[in-house]
Amino acid sequence: MARNIIGRQHEKEILSNALKSPKSELIAIYGRRRIGKTFLIREFYKKEIVFSMTGYSEGNRAVQIKNFMSKLNEVAEGFEKEKPKDWIDCFVLLKRYISRMRQRKTKKIIFIDEFPWIAGSKSGFLPAFENFWNDFCSARNDLIVVICGSAASYIVKNIIKNNKGLSKRKTQKINLKPFTLKETKDFFEHKKIQMLDNEIIKIYMSLGGIPEYLEQVQKGESAVSTIDRMCFQQGAYLENEFDEVFESLFDTSSFHKKIMDALANRKKKGLSRSELLIKCGLNSSGRFSRSLSELEMSGFVLKYNSYRGKSKETLYRIYDEFCMFYLKFIKPNKANTWIQLNQRPEYKIWCGFAFETICLKHVTEIKRALKIEGISSENYSWCNENAQIDLVIDRADNWVNICEIKFHNSEFTIDAAYLKKLETKIAELKINKLKRKNTHLTMITANGIKNNKYSTSIVDNSLTSSSLFQ
Repeated sequence: MARNIIGRQHEKEILSNALKSPKSELIAIYGRRRIGKTFLIREFYKKEIVFSMTGYSEGNRAVQIKNFMSKLNEVAEGFEKEKPKDWIDCFVLLKRYISRMRQRKTKKIIFIDEFPWIAGSKSGFLPAFENFWNDFCSARNDLIVVICGSAASYIVKNIIKNNKGLSKRKTQKINLKPFTLKETKDFFEHKKIQMLDNEIIKIYMSLGGIPEYLEQVQKGESAVSTIDRMCFQQGAYLENEFDEVFESLFDTSSFHKKIMDALANRKKKGLSRSELLIKCGLNSSGRFSRSLSELEMSGFVLKYNSYRGKSKETLYRIYDEFCMFYLKFIKPNKANTWIQLNQRPEYKIWCGFAFETICLKHVTEIKRALKIEGISSENYSWCNENAQIDLVIDRADNWVNICEIKFHNSEFTIDAAYLKKLETKIAELKINKLKRKNTHLTMITANGIKNNKYSTSIVDNSLTSSSLFQ
């Protein structure tokens, strides 16, 4: 049933439990484009799907209804002469098809992919679907209806937070996210691609854990060669991907792109909402707020907690590795090769930022490596005028892990000057925020730290990038 699905353990458990439940289930699944939503459902439920349709990205109501009838006629007989006038008529036909099916041991799956493309504002699709679920599906115990879409904001607003016809009707929701590093490694091994952990991280920093992108990685290629072929060579696979993704997800993407450009040119820390408005040259408005929220829901932007001294603030940063890589390197360097660009100092500096984002995505793995995963904690960044800390794991047991994140191609060396810098960070944090808590300095590096008198005097825990693969 799920033999070819790499990772996705939590999601597979949800889908499996839906098959076993004593009632019909309505599952909403959303996530970034290319993330593998359709593959997950079609592969997991391939033996149980009795009706499936995918919306047309540009289709009006007549085109969508024609597509619906085409798909219905593929799986059922007797509907060839039907000419539905609207979506109410369409769902009447779908009810008729389902009702005349024989009973079976497993539930019947109805899969509606790219739901937002079908449910235009004047299409009448959403209220007709609400009635189909409430009047027909929920009265049975043998159906699973899966609705799916890349426009995460639409799914969240109109399905998950629907307070009308679908209020409290959703039984499960799945926010499908990119592969973790472990899942990425498992994916490559499934494809018989052998690659060192740090090579995987270099690819991940550029492409992220997006399954469709990772599918293009070829056996025997280095990370540099893979990125050059996919992003910089003439006609590269990802040459126009950024624009295509944003134009397909958002009706008007100009504000979304302005926000992404501003965040791509941020300082080391993220930007607050007010800083974003200034950098974008925009006034606070509903459109700006909606665009920022849509970027967050779609997985392109991370909203996270930070402290400036004792004051808590909310910051934003790009959370999608490919988007960050595109804006920093692909877009301004279309005439260059990655073989040249990856030798530049700015790439080495950028690697530190990208590795930090990856660590923020893998805090669970970091806590597991530190053997503190069972302890409740608040995770945040911290800074004042004298120091900045990438990640603070503020634990309920009165201990704090101060995490210093560094990406180097070899062992990282702590010398006398850097020791003083680390001591300042610890002292400033304790004075400004954590006076009564004990601290552990945790170094998270690509290849470990060099053992010398400076490192042994201050480092309590040293993790390498391999810890992120747990």
